[in-house]
Amino acid sequence: MPHGFDEDEITGRSYDWQLTRRLAQFLRPYWKQLTLALILLTGAALTTLVPPLLVQRAIDGPIAAGQTEGLLPIFALYLGTLLASFGLRYAHTYIIQIVGQQVMMDLRIQIFRHIQRMSLAFFDRNPVGRLITRITNDVDALNQFLTQGIVAGLADSVTLLGIVITMLLLNWRLALISLAVLPVLAGITVIFQRLMRATFRVTRQRLARINAYLNEQISGVLVTQLFNRETTSKAHFAELSQDYLAANLRSLRIFAYFFPTIGFMAALATALLLYWGGQGVLANWTTLGMLVAFVQYTERAFQPIRDLAEKYTILQAAMAAAERVFWVLDTSEEVRDPEKSRQLPAPVRGEITFDNVTFGYNPDEPVLHGLSFTIPAGQAVAIVGATGAGKTSLISLLARFYDIQQGSIRLDGVDIRELPQAVLRRHVAAVPQDPVCFSGTIAGNIRLNDTTITDEQIRQAATTANAATFIERLPGGYDYEVRERGSNLSQGQRQLLAFARAIAFNPEVLLILDEATSSVDTETEALIQTALERLLQGRTSIVIAHRLSTIRHVDRIIVLHQGQIVEDGSHEELLARRGYYYRLYQLQFAGQQVEC
Repeated sequence: MPHGFDEDEITGRSYDWQLTRRLAQFLRPYWKQLTLALILLTGAALTTLVPPLLVQRAIDGPIAAGQTEGLLPIFALYLGTLLASFGLRYAHTYIIQIVGQQVMMDLRIQIFRHIQRMSLAFFDRNPVGRLITRITNDVDALNQFLTQGIVAGLADSVTLLGIVITMLLLNWRLALISLAVLPVLAGITVIFQRLMRATFRVTRQRLARINAYLNEQISGVLVTQLFNRETTSKAHFAELSQDYLAANLRSLRIFAYFFPTIGFMAALATALLLYWGGQGVLANWTTLGMLVAFVQYTERAFQPIRDLAEKYTILQAAMAAAERVFWVLDTSEEVRDPEKSRQLPAPVRGEITFDNVTFGYNPDEPVLHGLSFTIPAGQAVAIVGATGAGKTSLISLLARFYDIQQGSIRLDGVDIRELPQAVLRRHVAAVPQDPVCFSGTIAGNIRLNDTTITDEQIRQAATTANAATFIERLPGGYDYEVRERGSNLSQGQRQLLAFARAIAFNPEVLLILDEATSSVDTETEALIQTALERLLQGRTSIVIAHRLSTIRHVDRIIVLHQGQIVEDGSHEELLARRGYYYRLYQLQFAGQQVEC
């Protein structure tokens, strides 16, 4: 597991019934279908009680009397019972599978919706592969439990109870002989249950590790190949796979012991029944037909016991999965909307104030220390400083991806913690250093499924961002299909596309640019610079930059060092002071004439 991520906890406590009740909440919208399915399955289970009775009647009646014509009605009833069982089980299976698919969809949507609400700190601690496991593999395990575990388990219980009651009513002596091995089997089952619960928890954890590592390695395959780390990567994946194999083999060993044990106990019960029941036939306290019926009932009694054991393994897989799923759902958002929210004054002007802001990703290790400054509405400000100075953290706080530990950040005089996040981010557009592209069309990547953005607005945004030229050269233009992560576009094209996206959303107040020109060529940088000058005019803007040549057009430059403001002024003013900014400028333009 990659170092630094939270490990899935494996608890030793039993949460079966609590988790089952929580899972049942997802079944409530479908209670009518489930009730019908339960009735159908119960009817199918009860039909299994009829055939042994018919066999007993046939042997002790027509066969014993030598009247073969009496077998025809019994045969017809036997065949009718089998057909009824088939029809009932078919209808039940069809209904329960439909419900299972609906519940699985509801659960996946709820998990995805919850994950989308989580702050960036949650994703810092949880690798993508693990979250994918929660939505896919774990939900599939819960679906098996809901469709095969709960309802089928109830039906098996009804079948077993019906068989026991029928046997006791028919002949209590034979019933006691048949059921003599059940206490021993119950003890074996308890041991099996305890072993399987721990095994399934470990199995789910190992699977999450594999998925997390796969996501990390596939996403970073460029670095792996560049540094010839394929062998090391493969060795670590083999180690993770070996751990997963070991966990699965442990569960298989438990199965290998348990199910033959059930088979042995069933054979032992049948042997005891034949021995003592045979003596009962000779002693005339039972009949041959009754003995044959009890042999069939005994075999049928152990079938639901086997099924219940299998359902228990499904239950344990579901409980292990449910612990992980509900852990995600129970993880509360660290950045929450206020219970009583405020609205921004209209019209929104865009004044930004940082008032004694202290923040650290780890609260004990602050990144920003008592930061205070104000950006008047319409001013373009650049934030510069060495790596680790806190520049990107400042922007993340302004968009409220994280919450500060001390102080306040205000937009037009309103603390951003008093604003709904959707309202705040409606006024924020970001062009990140590493532009994100989604599979789909060029137009879809610009509008991000926002139907309020028209095709004309998309074209205008692309033109303003100087992206229209390369887009119109692509096959299909704005309908050109972008591959996953924009792999069929260059870095510069992805950057221009992200820039057009920000323009299309037309932020009323803020345009946050996080080192947007750091990874493009000189020609593309010139295109972005031209677009910047058009867009930032009269708009409150913050530019994060390492290359100081890209920020000469801004109104003001704030210099950060170790989380504190060390200088504040225009490009010319800061150069004239010959302070920290002047030294940064000299380092970048060593050997060139420094403009003062």
